[in-house]
Amino acid sequence: MPRDNMASLIQRVARQARITFRSPAGPAFGENLHRLQQLLDEVRAEDLHLGASRGSGPLPPVSYMHICETESFSMGVFLLRSGACIPLHDHPGMNGMLKVLYGTLRIACMDTLPPAAAAAAPPPAAAAGPCHRALFRSRQHYTPASPPCLLSPHTDNLHQIDAVDGPAAFLDILAPPYDPQHGRDCHYYRLLEGPPPPAGAEPPGLPREVWLMETPQAADFWCGGEPYPGPRVCL
Repeated sequence: MPRDNMASLIQRVARQARITFRSPAGPAFGENLHRLQQLLDEVRAEDLHLGASRGSGPLPPVSYMHICETESFSMGVFLLRSGACIPLHDHPGMNGMLKVLYGTLRIACMDTLPPAAAAAAPPPAAAAGPCHRALFRSRQHYTPASPPCLLSPHTDNLHQIDAVDGPAAFLDILAPPYDPQHGRDCHYYRLLEGPPPPAGAEPPGLPREVWLMETPQAADFWCGGEPYPGPRVCL
């Protein structure tokens, strides 16, 4: 059964997000962000009236449930069908928090590097678009028992999200929201791998520097919409 405090919990998450991100450069930002992380870590699928009932059936591969949005942040739930992938993408100048509600996600996180880093090695000759040097920081599995995955304007700002061994869902907070008119458009990338390691060699470890090529949105990826069934949030 859902917990008695389910409505107040998601409402408190939204209120804390508003407090946290209205002054991201303020002296209390770190403390407020930590409090928001603690609240987000408490959220479970039943608090939002979600059930892990999605399978590998009809498209779209990913759906979004909008919960709320202000000028300083947006909050909603992403639902991934079994085997679905949100391709590698960025969040220009944005903070973000991701909390798995059900299923297992594999999240690869990267940082963009300054243009000077590109001088260290040329991009692969096969590159067919704009290339960027990046630091491939981590690739980890996240479940409902995991703490939220965080990103900032400069750390882990690019990520790819894969549903592993079944459908998955996560609560997502972005601050501020995407807004192409203010330079916060979403860009997609493809990892340009170098030559394969010799037979028997260990795969390259992390973190490591890589080349990313900017690409259009993949033809087999799009995001549908679904109504949010959980407690109403008022701001």
